[in-house]
Amino acid sequence: MAKVLHIFNTINRLRERYYAASGGKQSLIKIISEAEIAEQVYNSNAIENSTLSLEETEKILLQIDLDRYISEREIFEAKNLARVVSYIDTKAKEQELSLEVILSLHKMLIANIRDDIAGRFRKAGEYVRVANHIAPGPEEVTGRLEKMLAEYNANSHENIIKRIAMLHLVFEQTHPFVDGNGRIGRVINNYLLIREGFVPVNIKFIDREMYYEAFKEFNEKGTAKIMEEIVGKAITNSYHKRLAYLEGAQIMTLAEYGKKYKVSHSNLINKANRQTIEAFLEKGVWKIGVR
Repeated sequence: MAKVLHIFNTINRLRERYYAASGGKQSLIKIISEAEIAEQVYNSNAIENSTLSLEETEKILLQIDLDRYISEREIFEAKNLARVVSYIDTKAKEQELSLEVILSLHKMLIANIRDDIAGRFRKAGEYVRVANHIAPGPEEVTGRLEKMLAEYNANSHENIIKRIAMLHLVFEQTHPFVDGNGRIGRVINNYLLIREGFVPVNIKFIDREMYYEAFKEFNEKGTAKIMEEIVGKAITNSYHKRLAYLEGAQIMTLAEYGKKYKVSHSNLINKANRQTIEAFLEKGVWKIGVR
């Protein structure tokens, strides 16, 4: 609890700096968000076993020909998710998250991939399993999601890290759709963060093992410590990146930083992973803003 509270307090300080630095810089904020879409799409799809690299994802979104055959499904998965990520940046500020909004986002995500299941929850006879976890029956889906949203909103006074972590775990445990649950779940995280005045996060593919451990912990113990750590670090990472640009810092890789200031690169990477320095991942490379 103390650790989460410390991260939460750090996030609030970063949030204050972000608002102070963002005045009159809406065009720069928009550029940062747009540049991040390909990374969001790549990481979220890679967690779901997509074979696309970040470079290939960028080419698909820019409509550039690829050097190898890519299935039509993977192409639509990239384009559709990019559309959803862009859409929620505005939509989240306009409308409270509801089951209708979740269904609408899912329809956008699965369109042209599986139109027969797009925009609807699992129905009678449709059961899903993730690893060793068998999701609740279709008849339980709506009730569980309504309770999930009610509890999230009822706890509006609580720590955003704990609220997002718990909602995400409950959503994924419910697995309301036949397909697309992980991607929609991560989109919902950002929908809620944006709506509450925080920056969106990017759960990285390189953290996939830890991410899966968080679900295992929740299913076996009912606790959310691992997911809280993932969410907390993802939020600080996102603020560190934006502040580096908004505050006009000199951005360099941690390798360059270590060489210039004669600091051990491995030590810097360790601190970056723990988010105890203002480092951030950009296109798979650790960077830091020097002021």
